Amino acid sequence: MSADEDIWSIARVLRWAADDFTRRGFGSARLDAELLLGHVLGLDRIRLIVESTRPLEEAELSAYRELIKRRRRGEPIAYIRGEREFYGMPFRVDARVLVPRPDSETLVETALRRTKARSLYGRALDLCTGSGCIAIAFARTRPTWRVAASDLSPGALALARENCERLGATMNMAFLEGDLFAPVAANSRFELVTGNPPYIPHAEIAELGPDVRDFEPHLALDGGADGLDLVRRIIATSPDFLAPGGVLALEIGYDQAGQVAELFEQRGFHHVERDRDYGGIERVVSGVYGPP
Repeated sequence: MSADEDIWSIARVLRWAADDFTRRGFGSARLDAELLLGHVLGLDRIRLIVESTRPLEEAELSAYRELIKRRRRGEPIAYIRGEREFYGMPFRVDARVLVPRPDSETLVETALRRTKARSLYGRALDLCTGSGCIAIAFARTRPTWRVAASDLSPGALALARENCERLGATMNMAFLEGDLFAPVAANSRFELVTGNPPYIPHAEIAELGPDVRDFEPHLALDGGADGLDLVRRIIATSPDFLAPGGVLALEIGYDQAGQVAELFEQRGFHHVERDRDYGGIERVVSGVYGPP
């Protein structure tokens, strides 16, 4: 064996890890390998390429092996790294909250678009806030609005508060612990209510990939028999908390847009719209309640 074959360079260890992940059926094997090594070395993916011939020290190899073991068990990359980018911002994440998905950025875009006429001032409420990604992304974009975020999970709210402080949104945000609208004062009115509630049918939880099924909180996944238990409750109750002409916008499952749009209309919402995510799936349903 040559001396070069004894050296575990960045390029070599990435090839090894990517091959290992591929054999285990991970769909993004190379990306996973790069993200984990970048986390160990404090390098972005570009620097991994630039420094590809750099040998790794034993401590770096040991730390990388430990992360690989966690990934082999199916743990999401975001939990291993403790961070996930959403709407251009780095959110801290762990097993207390769902991993923010790019598809959920559609909810932020819908909320901003449908309240554009009130961009200078308004009040927003984000239900089932989890990591706070929807609420914080909106609050950072609309710093003159007052934004409240509620969640049933104390752990999720603690992490959302941490993200709020780290990302500089504390001036216009408040956090409320409780079930949906329960912690909101009865006389509160909002120009916007958003929510990414659990919407996966209970029977389908077992069919999810192991990285979701075995690691992400079921409280934030399980939407009941047809996935719409909380969606129905939000649609039914939100008019009591919307200002005249207020907007409700909800993220929903890949095949639920038609049924949810009908629920909006049955409750008296008008100008009901469906917005597609980056994959072309109808991901967000929104509507206006009362006069514009």
